[in-house]
Amino acid sequence: MAIKTKTSLIPSCASPEDLKRVLTTLGSSWGDVVEDLERLEVVPLKGAMTNEVYQINWPTLNGGGEDNDVHRKVLVRIYGDGVDLFFNRDDEIKTFECMSHHGYGPKLLGRFSDGRLEEFIHARTLSADDLRIAETSGFIAAKLREFHMLDMPGPKNIILWERLRTWLKEAKNLASPIETDEFRLEALEGEINLLEDRLTMDDQEIGFCHNDLQYGNIMIDEETNAITIIDYEYSSFNPIAYDIANHFCEMAANYHSDTPHVLDYTLYPGEEERRRFISTYLGSTGNATSEKEVERLLNDAESYTLANHIFWGLWGIISGHVNKIEFDYTEYARQRFEQYWLRKPLLLDLH
Repeated sequence: MAIKTKTSLIPSCASPEDLKRVLTTLGSSWGDVVEDLERLEVVPLKGAMTNEVYQINWPTLNGGGEDNDVHRKVLVRIYGDGVDLFFNRDDEIKTFECMSHHGYGPKLLGRFSDGRLEEFIHARTLSADDLRIAETSGFIAAKLREFHMLDMPGPKNIILWERLRTWLKEAKNLASPIETDEFRLEALEGEINLLEDRLTMDDQEIGFCHNDLQYGNIMIDEETNAITIIDYEYSSFNPIAYDIANHFCEMAANYHSDTPHVLDYTLYPGEEERRRFISTYLGSTGNATSEKEVERLLNDAESYTLANHIFWGLWGIISGHVNKIEFDYTEYARQRFEQYWLRKPLLLDLH
């Protein structure tokens, strides 16, 4: 948006004056009025594929001269193009505020037409490699169990299948005839129906799921090892096995590499690693866990990777048409659908 800063530019959004107003109001409430917006240091944060995210270092009023190193930090999130096709932004804001009220994640500091300001959490965002550290993975498993047990307002209905069908319809509307053929879009409604029929069980556990638990949405306080899960845009009630499946699938990704769209499925966690995660997840509440429970969730999560591949494959097709972030969404979708068709014959035999 044409606010020039020491480090970068916040890109163009529909209402730059809205953002300026929110920044000024926030600064006034802190007693740290910055009349010259060029003194705001803006640092782009890489790895986001739905929104553009920036850290703003805010010089404090009492910090001294131009070269002072006393800053407040806030996070600016500018909504990506076409995100309304994926989720309802008002619902996402309500979830964000509810999570904040319950002590989860950052606080909402202000909103403008194309984005919002959030509290900057003083913790480190995980890297792709961090997910493979057994101790860190254990912390994540325990936190995810806590997340799934949140009593969030609203209906507790599974949203996965409805969302897949909605996204499929949108993908068909946007895709070229070549893409429709390549991604076998005409066949996917039958595949979604098949998965819903095969994977739905009356006794499966439903919880409040993050649905996008990649390493960039997990932060750790390195002094206390406290885990914070952030970014709830895709969050909803779903089978917990699906959310765990999503997390396992994300271990094939490194969104900070030179080719962030490329997935390496040799990095997908092996059975021992998955079993350890699930055992920690189930045992984190302090209740006794049987090997049968671990085995079932292990198998269910593997089966739900199929739904996850379709989910993010459709997301990739749609994003390739509507989102201007520099990321090869189409190639990402291609890899996800390749995994679906490769793994389907093997995984559906688990039930």
